Amino acid sequence: MRLGMNPQKQARKIQLKCQHRLIIVVFIPSLDGYYKNVLEVFKLCLESAIATTNSNCAITVVNNASCDEVTQYLKEQLGEEKIDTIIHHKENMGKIDALIGAARGSREPIISLSDVDILFQHGWQTEIENVFSNIKNVASVSPIPCRNFQNYETSSTLSKILRGKVKFEYKSISENHDAHNKYLESFRWNLETDKNLKWPVIESNNVEAIVGSGHQILSMRRELFFTTVPNAPSLILVGNNSEYLYCDQPINVSGGMRLATYNNWAYHMGNTVEDWMRDIQKKNLMEQGTSDNLEKFSLPNFTPKQPNRLWYKFKKRVVHKLFNLLHKKR
Repeated sequence: MRLGMNPQKQARKIQLKCQHRLIIVVFIPSLDGYYKNVLEVFKLCLESAIATTNSNCAITVVNNASCDEVTQYLKEQLGEEKIDTIIHHKENMGKIDALIGAARGSREPIISLSDVDILFQHGWQTEIENVFSNIKNVASVSPIPCRNFQNYETSSTLSKILRGKVKFEYKSISENHDAHNKYLESFRWNLETDKNLKWPVIESNNVEAIVGSGHQILSMRRELFFTTVPNAPSLILVGNNSEYLYCDQPINVSGGMRLATYNNWAYHMGNTVEDWMRDIQKKNLMEQGTSDNLEKFSLPNFTPKQPNRLWYKFKKRVVHKLFNLLHKKR
């Protein structure tokens, strides 16, 4: 028998405390072999995230059946109230399903999905939010710009350039050279020697951004997780086209732009911590809490499209051919 009325029923509507959520999925089954140093990598990832986010961004960590050492470390972080939410999975449910499940359970309009080996640099959050709030029809932004992704799932972005919705030009960004090479080196890709190579740059409302991005760290509009992201679970542990099907393609299908920040604001570490990474974190701690704009930002309305898939594929081919004809890559 129930006596009285639950007082929660008379409470006011919940007010969101922040507009941005960072989700990091960690799977470290042991501390040997490939994973020997990954706990140290994850600690640096999380510590850099804590040091570089302001009160307008909450942090969720998804423990995807990691070993006891990881679980204990996360309990300590939650006890110190450094992170907002921890989700524990008893069994590894796969990277993408863990990320998408946490994203769909979030209420913030911007949701950043991060691998466990991302090193955040002070300013990354503000720079991403600046792109979303000042450029219309943005579906995703990465804090790691890369020259190589101009034509990777970007037909919706290129279409807006062709229609004159945003300004476009190839520009030399010499200050990105060293950070860009660190990104290339983390995958053992060929390094670039010319600092003056040009980048594909769009501009709108006096804000510049780079066309295209990878998916190691990706900030997406919440709407995508309930429209163009597949409803069925991927049931894939990692890789095997899962990032493409659940992140990359849905961004492009939505009709929104896939962008990266104009300058580099995060790094891909791999499975080993190096001295330069620790140096960046030392700088993060020195700058922690400084020059952060804690005011709420306004987001332009964005309604993801759900076009016919055959028409989408045809349009995609046409847009890329036309763009590359009119704007030769440099």
